[in-house]
Amino acid sequence: MNRTYYGKLIFELSKQGRVGYSLPKNEFEGYSLVELDATLSRQTELSLPECDELTVVRHYTNMSNNNFGVDTGFYPLGSCTMKYNPKLNEEVCQLPGFNLHPMTPAKYAQGSLKLYDEVQKTLAEIAGLSRFTLNPYAGAHGELTGLMVIRSYHISRGDTLRTKIIVPDSAHGTNPASAAVCGLQIVEVKSLADGTVDVEALKPLLGPDIAGMMMTNPNTLGLFEKQIPEIARLVHECGGLMYYDGANLNPMLGVCRPGDMGFDVMHINLHKTFSTPHGGGGPGSGPVGVRKGLEQFLPNPQVRLTPNPSLVERGADTSAYELHCETTPLSTREGQGVSPYVSFFLGNFGIIIRAYAYLLSLGKENIPMAGKLSVLNANYIKESLRSHYKLPIDTVCKHEFVFDGLLEEYGGDHHDPEHVTTLDVAKRLLDYGFHAPTIYFPLLFHEALMIEPTETESKETLDDFIAVMKRIAEEAKTNPQLLKTAPHDTPVRRMDDVKAVKEPHFTYYK
Repeated sequence: MNRTYYGKLIFELSKQGRVGYSLPKNEFEGYSLVELDATLSRQTELSLPECDELTVVRHYTNMSNNNFGVDTGFYPLGSCTMKYNPKLNEEVCQLPGFNLHPMTPAKYAQGSLKLYDEVQKTLAEIAGLSRFTLNPYAGAHGELTGLMVIRSYHISRGDTLRTKIIVPDSAHGTNPASAAVCGLQIVEVKSLADGTVDVEALKPLLGPDIAGMMMTNPNTLGLFEKQIPEIARLVHECGGLMYYDGANLNPMLGVCRPGDMGFDVMHINLHKTFSTPHGGGGPGSGPVGVRKGLEQFLPNPQVRLTPNPSLVERGADTSAYELHCETTPLSTREGQGVSPYVSFFLGNFGIIIRAYAYLLSLGKENIPMAGKLSVLNANYIKESLRSHYKLPIDTVCKHEFVFDGLLEEYGGDHHDPEHVTTLDVAKRLLDYGFHAPTIYFPLLFHEALMIEPTETESKETLDDFIAVMKRIAEEAKTNPQLLKTAPHDTPVRRMDDVKAVKEPHFTYYK
C-alpha cells in the first residue's frame, strides 16, 4: 500500500491552493438573496481540506479498504446476527418508485403503504401476534416502545401500582436500560447453572407491582428457555405481561412463534434477522408486535386498508391505504402520558423495503431453513473448538454459544495474572483477517467469548475460522507474548485501552 495515503487524515494531505473541483458559474448573480441573521452566520472561515481529485480518490479508496464488513470477511459477532445482505435487496430498495418525499399524501403513496402493511402482517404471522408497528428505529428503541405499550395497558385499566419489570441476569444490556428510561424499576431474576431462568427464584418476585417480564429466547448464552410456558403462566396469573426480546429470533424462524409461547409484546430487529446487517452502528429498525387486544396501544401512525364508502355504490375498488392516528397516549416515566409517536413518519423505510425483499426471496417454505442452518453452524464450531476453549455449559446451543476463554493447558488459567485473556485472542484474530466475536459478554463468565456464525456462512469459511482459532490456542501455549502484543498487521496496533477511554480524541487538531 502507498504510504503517502496510508493512515493519514485528509487534512494532513491538504496543501493550500490545491483544487479538486471547479463549481459551475453562479447563475443567480443580480438576484436579491435572503439575508441571514448574523447569529446564523459563521464568524470565521470554514476550515476545509484543499486536495486535488486524485489525492481525494486515493485517500478514501484506501480508507474503504481498511474497513471490515460482511462483504469482506467473516463476522462471528455473537448476539448481533451479522449475516450477509443480498445485493438484490439493495437494488429493490433503490427503485425510483420508493424514493418518495415523507410528506407525500397517502393517495400518492399506495404502493409504499401496501409494502409497509404486508411486512407488518408477515411479521405478525412469523411471531404469532396480532399486529406490528414498524416505526421504531432500532432494537433498543423497540424495547422502549414495547415497554411503553405494557405500561399504557396497565394505566388504561387504572392499575398504576405496576412499576416493576423482571429481567433475567442473562438479558441483553439494553433490557434494563430501556426499562429504566421507561420509568420502571428493574427486578433481576437469577439463572440456573444450565444458563436458563430459575423458575423457583422467579416465584417470590411476582406480585401486584409487577408490570411484566422481559425474556430473550434463545437467551444470551444461545440456549432455548424450556420453561417459558410455566413462566408465562406465573407472570400472567400475577397480572403482568410477557415481553419477548426478539434480537435472537433468527434461529427460531419458522420453528416456533413467541405469541404461541405466551408472549404479549415483542420487538424484532429487521437489521439483524431480515437483511441489512447493522455494521457501523446503523441503520436499524425495531418493529414492535402485540397480541390481540393491545393493538390500540401501538404508536402512531398506523397503516390501515380502509374501505371508501363513496365508491361502494359504484362497484369500484373500494379500499385504499391510509394513515390512522389513534388517541391512546403511550406512557413512560411516572405513568405520564406522552405523545403516541415514537418516530418521524414510518421509521427507517429503507430497512423495511430490504426486509420485504428478503422475506419474499425466502418465502414461507424456506424461512425455517435460515434458523436451522444457523443452529447447525453454531454447534459445528462449538464442537470443533471445545478441545481448545473452555465450554462452561455443555449442551446443544441455538444460533450462538459462549466459551469462557482458553483451556488451562493453553494458557487460560484465570488465576494466573499472566494468563492469555479473551481480549488477547480477539486481538490476534485480526491478524488472520477475521473480525473478533463479542467478548466479555454476557457477564456470567469471566472470560466470555460469544460466537455466532449465522446461516449464510459456508462450511469452508467455518473450517478456516476453526483452524485459526486452534492455531491461536497453540500460539498461546508456546508463545503467549505473540498474543499479548497483537494485532501486528492492522493499520492501528494495540492501543492503551484505559487511556483511550480517559483521553479520547475525536477532533483533528492542525
